[in-house]
Amino acid sequence: MIDERAFVLEVASMRDMLYRLSVSYLRSDADAQDAVQQALENAWRHRDRVDEAGFRPWLVRIVINECKSALRRRKKLFFTERMEKVAVRTPPPDLALADALERMPEKLRTPLLLHHMEGFSLEEIAAATGVPRTTVASRLFRARRALREALGEEESVCDAGR
Repeated sequence: MIDERAFVLEVASMRDMLYRLSVSYLRSDADAQDAVQQALENAWRHRDRVDEAGFRPWLVRIVINECKSALRRRKKLFFTERMEKVAVRTPPPDLALADALERMPEKLRTPLLLHHMEGFSLEEIAAATGVPRTTVASRLFRARRALREALGEEESVCDAGR
C-alpha cells in the first residue's frame, strides 16, 4: 500500500507525463485533463492495492484505461449525434515527426513515447500496458522502424536509446 504522502509526491512528479500520455491518446486538451483527473480519482480510491515500487506503471495503466474509455464514449457520441470532434493538438516541434507519430497505431506509439520521452523501462511499460516485456520490445523495434520509414532516414534518434 502506498501512503498518502508518497501518493501525492509521485503524482506531482508524474503530472506532466500523464497529461502528455493522455493527449497522445485523446488529441484534446480538455479531454486529456478530464481523463487524468478521473484516473487520479480512481487511483486515490484504490491506492491500497499497490505498493510504492509498482506505483508508476500502475498509475499509467489507469490513465491508459481511462483514455480508452473516453475514446469509446467519444465514438458513441460521434455516431449517435453526428458531432464533429474538435481537437487541440500538442505536436512535437518537428511537424514531420508529429505527423508520423499521429499516423502510428496506438499500440506502437504508446511504448515509444513512454520509453523515449518519459524514460520508462521495458518492464514498466509492460506492466502499464498489460503485455509481456518481449512484446513491448518488439513494438518498440517496429515503432522505430516505422518512424525511420516515415521520416525517410537510415538512422533515427530513437535508436540512440537502445
